Amino acid sequence: MLTSAAVVYAATGLTAAFDRELIGIFDALLVVVLGLVLYGLSARDPFQAPGWMDRMQLVAIIAALALDTLVLATMLARVGELGFTPNRIAVLGLNLVLLVNLSGAAWLSIRFLRGRIAQHRMEHWQTGYLPVFGLWAATVVLVLPPLFAFS
Repeated sequence: MLTSAAVVYAATGLTAAFDRELIGIFDALLVVVLGLVLYGLSARDPFQAPGWMDRMQLVAIIAALALDTLVLATMLARVGELGFTPNRIAVLGLNLVLLVNLSGAAWLSIRFLRGRIAQHRMEHWQTGYLPVFGLWAATVVLVLPPLFAFS
């Protein structure tokens, strides 16, 4: 479903139809993909050779990257049109954090499937990157309210 959505939106140019709710749904879906990647890594036998499930995970990551890129483009267009708001900054930052995480996951998955790295490298990437999500959440909670003069 993720792959289909990414292909349809990219091919038809429907990104202009991305409204606030749809962007939120896509962001939630991207976080679910990240969760599935984490689950897949933790549930996998580290000594098992790469299999079809690892390939399916890579397809999901690539589709999530495509969808994240479309959402980012939409967010940048909205900021250019309507300016910065706390919500736009929060969503834009989340999508940038996800883009970096998913890009790293894709790169490492490709290397794993080719037999160039062991599974633990992918696990280290994901667990080492988790604090970035925490830092972004802290930034949204602690920095954006005073920046926009919330009382």
